[in-house]
Amino acid sequence: MTTTRHVEIMDTTLRDGEQTQGVSFSPDEKINLAKALLERVRVDRIEVASARVSAKEKEAVTRINQWATENGLAERVEVLGFVDHTLSVDWICNTGGRVINLLTKGSDKHCRLQLRKTLEEHLADICRTVNYAKERGLTVNVYLEDWSNGYRDSPNYVFALMDRLKDLGVARFMLPDTLGVMAPDEVEAAVGDMCRRYPGLHFDFHPHNDYGLGTANCLYAVRGGARGVHCTVNCLGERAGNASLAEVAVVLRDKQGVKLRIDESQLVRISDMVERFSGKRVAANAPIVGSDVFTQTAGIHADGDQKGGLYQSPLRPERFGRSHSYALGKMSGKASLRKNLERLGIELNEDQQRKVLARIVELGDAKQRITTDDLPFIIADVLEAESYQHIQLLGCAVTSGLELPSTASIRVEVDGEIHTASGAGNGGFDAFIDAIDQVLARYDVQLPKLADYEVRIPKGGHTSALTECIITWEDDSRTRVTRGVHVNQVFASVEATLKLINLLLEERRRTS
Repeated sequence: MTTTRHVEIMDTTLRDGEQTQGVSFSPDEKINLAKALLERVRVDRIEVASARVSAKEKEAVTRINQWATENGLAERVEVLGFVDHTLSVDWICNTGGRVINLLTKGSDKHCRLQLRKTLEEHLADICRTVNYAKERGLTVNVYLEDWSNGYRDSPNYVFALMDRLKDLGVARFMLPDTLGVMAPDEVEAAVGDMCRRYPGLHFDFHPHNDYGLGTANCLYAVRGGARGVHCTVNCLGERAGNASLAEVAVVLRDKQGVKLRIDESQLVRISDMVERFSGKRVAANAPIVGSDVFTQTAGIHADGDQKGGLYQSPLRPERFGRSHSYALGKMSGKASLRKNLERLGIELNEDQQRKVLARIVELGDAKQRITTDDLPFIIADVLEAESYQHIQLLGCAVTSGLELPSTASIRVEVDGEIHTASGAGNGGFDAFIDAIDQVLARYDVQLPKLADYEVRIPKGGHTSALTECIITWEDDSRTRVTRGVHVNQVFASVEATLKLINLLLEERRRTS
């Protein structure tokens, strides 16, 4: 079942996403995310805040609305408001807002037990707030909070509520699965029933991901007739979060054939941006945006791709500005190795490939994570070659003290020449970098910018466990990742740095 109609994507990362434990965006972060979502990702609408939360929230919403008005986007910025007559409406108007998403009670239990009001009393309050909002020039959308439970437990309440609201000039009715309790077939049936009962009205579906069904429920809501769905970047949201923007956009386009405004090439970029601002890491295997999702691990997959693209799907990484990679580990085969050798521009004969592959499998079986950048060192080790052993650390002493700068003294051999150097810095690794930079300057080699530095020990490890240091380096042409393992975290980072230096010295040798 497919359709060519347009479906609106409303992103609520800046409102519902902030209900994630420990997430609070600053005004500057909110304005940058709002601009990215509307201008680059091109979502149809964004929900940016709840009215009357805080002074900082008001500042952020005011700045977003000012920018949106200047760029003709004001009608696409929405703020959650409450059934409080003038209070939320005035707050939104004072920020320059044009749209209120009014939170009403979509279930009899919420109305009776939380508001302690009858439906008629609640309706009177809603009508008064809606009328005031329209007098102030706001577009009004209405949330039916806990609609999923309300539709199941007290459908007559839901229908009575809608019967009164449908003629008030509400732009959109938004149907939340507030607790994420619905299954896809239930969503399709319930949304479809609402659309048939109230033809001509615009219904949005607002899912939560408690059962991991958020994306599937969006798909089935559209099948039921929903004209809009709500998402967040990286599934941010309360409890298990909301439906993923990236997943929903791709699934609706590929599986439902709907028209979307989303620029898929920006999905990874906005994911990275939200990851940085929120402090919530994206899982490596997260669909579309995870770091590993376009990496083939099994050797048979690499072989099939090489012979005829047998393990490729419509989820081509190029759609998202990404590329395929082939992991190295205990499941690797000859095709995986060849793919990585091609990427590095290294040629090995069949016998050499066999030996290197055996070493890769051995390392992978020991649960070591192997990257393409590790491959030259594995090759050098297996073939007893010296081409990637330009620098060796012969000795290193690092001292650190409280309220004192750290120092490092090193003795290294570079292509047969012995050098000594001393450095100081803010920590042992910084002191080592100061010392090694002095040596590298003699060879006209400069370390690239350090973009990320991660230190960890195995899960369940003890204080005596090995430390793994993963460093990401960036220069104008490429990003490199190197890893070091040692019982001392400073020396783990030293080993990771030496791996990069060997690569830089080899590249210098080849181009000289």
